[in-house]
Amino acid sequence: MINVPNSLTFFRLLLIPVFIVLFYLPFDWAYFWAAAVFTLAAVTDWFDGFLARQLEQSTPFGAFLDPVADKVMVASALVLIVEDYSSPLVTIPAMFMIGREIIISALREWMAEIGQRARVAVSWIGKWKTTIQMLALIGLIWQQSIYMIWASYLLLYVATGLTLASAYDYLKAAWGDLTGAR
Repeated sequence: MINVPNSLTFFRLLLIPVFIVLFYLPFDWAYFWAAAVFTLAAVTDWFDGFLARQLEQSTPFGAFLDPVADKVMVASALVLIVEDYSSPLVTIPAMFMIGREIIISALREWMAEIGQRARVAVSWIGKWKTTIQMLALIGLIWQQSIYMIWASYLLLYVATGLTLASAYDYLKAAWGDLTGAR
C-alpha cells in the first residue's frame, strides 16, 4: 500500500494546508510561495501516476486516493481564488468546475456499481482540462502582474470549456445506462 507513488499522493494532500496558509499570510511574497507550493503539488499529481505505471506500483488504494487528492487540491484553490478575486469572472468558471467534478465523480461511482466504469474512464480531454486548469490556477494564485492575471483568466475559460466538453462526453458515454435505453 505505501509505495513511492502513494507517498507522493500523501505528500500532495499534506501540501494543501501549507498552500492555504501561505496564501493567507500578510506578506508580499505570500502569493508567490502559495503558487510555488501549488505547482509542486500539481507536479506530484503528474509524477505519481507516471511512477505508478513505470514502476508497476499501481494499487487500488492509489487509484482511489489520487483523484481524491486532485479534487481536494483543485477545489481548495478554486475556493481561495473565488474569495480573493470576488468576481463573477472567477466565480462562474469555478462553479462549473466544482460542479462537474461532483457530477462526474458520482457518475463514475454509479457506473462502477453497474459494472460499466470503463465507459467513463479518464479521457484525453480530461487530461488537457486538468493541465490548463492547473496553469490557470497557478497564475491566478501568484498574481505576479496584470498580464499574468489576464492570461490566467483566458486559460481558466479554456479549462472551463474543456470542463463542459469532458462532462458532455462522459454523460454521453453513460446516457444509455442512465436512461435505461441500452
